[in-house]
Amino acid sequence: MQHDQRKKASAEVDFFTEYGEGNRYKIEEVIGKGSYGVVCSAYDTHRGEKVAIKKINDIFEHVSDATRILREIKLLRLLRHPDIVEIKHILLPPSRREFKDIYVVFELMESDLHQVIKANDDLTPEHYQFFLYQLLRGMKYIHTANVFHRDLKPKNILANADCKLKVCDFGLARVAFNDTPTAIFWTDYVATRWYRAPELCGSFFSKYTPAIDIWSIGCIFAELLTGKPLFPGKNVVHQLDLMTDLLGTPSAEAIARVRNEKARRYLSSMRRKKPIPFSQKFPNADPLALRLLERMLAFEPKDRPTAEQALADPYFKGLAKVEREPSAQPVTKMEFEFERRRITKDDVRELIYREILEYHPKMLKEFMEGSEPTGFMYPSAVDHFKKQFAYLEEHYGNGTTGAPLDRQHASLPSH
Repeated sequence: MQHDQRKKASAEVDFFTEYGEGNRYKIEEVIGKGSYGVVCSAYDTHRGEKVAIKKINDIFEHVSDATRILREIKLLRLLRHPDIVEIKHILLPPSRREFKDIYVVFELMESDLHQVIKANDDLTPEHYQFFLYQLLRGMKYIHTANVFHRDLKPKNILANADCKLKVCDFGLARVAFNDTPTAIFWTDYVATRWYRAPELCGSFFSKYTPAIDIWSIGCIFAELLTGKPLFPGKNVVHQLDLMTDLLGTPSAEAIARVRNEKARRYLSSMRRKKPIPFSQKFPNADPLALRLLERMLAFEPKDRPTAEQALADPYFKGLAKVEREPSAQPVTKMEFEFERRRITKDDVRELIYREILEYHPKMLKEFMEGSEPTGFMYPSAVDHFKKQFAYLEEHYGNGTTGAPLDRQHASLPSH
């Protein structure tokens, strides 16, 4: 034990320097690990608060992963809202053209909604209402920015003991521009099937809308009410079976609007099913909650409420206040110009570097003025972080607390 203590102390000596960012964060323990790298909790001595530092390894091995990281750090810089996780800082890499890993500093959250649902069978109707309110309020903000999250699920919603929720993991999010078709090919769509709207099962409607996120929130809300996933499909066909078991078979008109021929044939050949009343499926829930849930889980996207309409639902009477539900400025096209062209590893490295400079105003100014510092003699903590993270990673699991996270490899934070 004493030997371990000494080793830890020497790791910290390696880690900290008298200058730069190295002495600002005191690393505490590993709280998550995945194929993307590792997340540690740390103490920010400047601000006197706990943070989570996520190290993302080898980000340029695949351009698609690097683009996902770029998309996410950009969106989290642009979307600042109490219901969205905040990036507090990104450490400066030692060199603009050589770096492979990045260290992103987030506010520290205690848990996620998946853990909350698993660990608490004593959630009250007030909890359900407050959780749903925050999710919809966050969605109103995201959607008014013309962004779709596309991967909402309990693991992507961070939670604190005071019942505050924050949406994270924007690696699959997309920005919709009015002058470009929003038909996106879903080959890159690896989001969890269980929370996927029916129009994405077999990619029905090639045009996707913010209604896909509303459906996911409906599934999450139902899971809060029962403690179990609502539609845990084993494959696309099973997923459609589970949906239609509850909602009944869609009308002939709704089926005709399905773009995917296989899915259309399957739905047409299905035996007629009657919808199950939500009051029967969720016997103890507030009838107002179920009325809203039924609207959010409408089979057709056009029948689902927007986040703003859902916030105005009678279910939130006494809780909702329009002045606490801000809209966002739409994200500008310029910020996401990279989505419209094929970009190389060097392009994406430069764009990520430019995002990192947003957290280093003095250097950003020099960069913008074109007087880039020679050879980068700015003190950087990264080498010291490397040693510290390597040490913690090596000893993760023997006696340290915190369970490993099965996160999507390239996505931020998740905890």
